[in-house]
Amino acid sequence: MFRLFPLLALPIALYNLFALGGAIVGYQDIQKLLGKAFEIPMFSGSQWSITFGDFLLLFGLAMLFIEIVKSTRTSSKQLINHGLAMIVFVVALIEFITLKGFATSTFFFLMVFTLFDVVAGYTISVVSAEHDLGLGRAGTD
Repeated sequence: MFRLFPLLALPIALYNLFALGGAIVGYQDIQKLLGKAFEIPMFSGSQWSITFGDFLLLFGLAMLFIEIVKSTRTSSKQLINHGLAMIVFVVALIEFITLKGFATSTFFFLMVFTLFDVVAGYTISVVSAEHDLGLGRAGTD
């Protein structure tokens, strides 16, 4: 089940929740929420300030890593996953271009992560399939 689901839809959905339903959680402006920081004390005595936007990007990078690892499989389920990832990218692109509150750097980077997922997923799948089938071995012996 989770092999079919494009995991980068999770940070996109989380952003959508706060951008479109911001009034429900008490934020009318997504920019204010993305800039909202909390501090983590470090051993050096310094305070590390991390924003909600930084957290979303970190979460998106983690999901991108898992998607790249998933794309090394050569099953037919991976092709469905790549197709769904393409849909996530197209939806994110349309939201970025047309909807208020989505023209932020945070959402732009999340959208680029989905593009990387699509391109890298198809590329890695093709290379993995070539290795599985033994293509490209002629003349290497």
